[in-house]
Amino acid sequence: MIDSHSHIYCDAFDEDRDVVVERAREAGVRHIILPNENLESVPRLAALHEQYPDYISMTLGVHPEDVHDDYLDVLNKMYPMLDQFPVIAIGEIGIDLYWDKTWREQQKHALDIQLHWCHERNLPFIIHCRESLDDILDVIDNLDCPVPRGVFHCFVESPADVERVRRRGDFYFGVNGVVTFKKSTVPQLLPVIGLDRILLETDAPYLTPMPHRGKRNESAYIPHINNFIANALGVSPEEVSAATDRNAARLFNLNI
Repeated sequence: MIDSHSHIYCDAFDEDRDVVVERAREAGVRHIILPNENLESVPRLAALHEQYPDYISMTLGVHPEDVHDDYLDVLNKMYPMLDQFPVIAIGEIGIDLYWDKTWREQQKHALDIQLHWCHERNLPFIIHCRESLDDILDVIDNLDCPVPRGVFHCFVESPADVERVRRRGDFYFGVNGVVTFKKSTVPQLLPVIGLDRILLETDAPYLTPMPHRGKRNESAYIPHINNFIANALGVSPEEVSAATDRNAARLFNLNI
């Protein structure tokens, strides 16, 4: 199993990060991908990748919640880092209008710029989409370059929205612990998405799956997500882990 979206570089893991990595290995996690958040998080990602170069991969991008008036300066400082670090994707990028719509236009412009990075560098994207699908699709529709490949992380929209996304490109969809929540609508998306376009992810330390909900999330909990998907689709856990590993390896060009 590959955890395609985990923030184990953040300070929630400062006391036991190595143990968390070891638990992930023991749980059957073959690889972990770290999505970036801002300029300050880059050294943490880079250090963790350097410590586990064959087990952990890093991305670069500005999280939409970190987009403010200085976003162009931040992006200009981050862009040269694409040559400095072994980046496998541009992310975590996107638009988030859940808490605050103040920076909506800045987020759209930042997303456009970073999608151009994907095209220029032939890298996939990791999209953060929270109450913002219309805006994200608008940015994609107005790109003046070919639409890059990528994954819509933590996708919790409707089956109709899956089809709306698909009309723009052959994208993947990240499924995490939300699928296990009692009132979650994500299970109904699984057959619409199809096993060949699902990526496993934790979003650790957030969105902890059942039966550990309420605790800090970590990559070792991926089997709970994998097994839930298997049960929902009526296939074996081994089939889900094999398919989602292939998906992640294909999208992120992983040689594992």
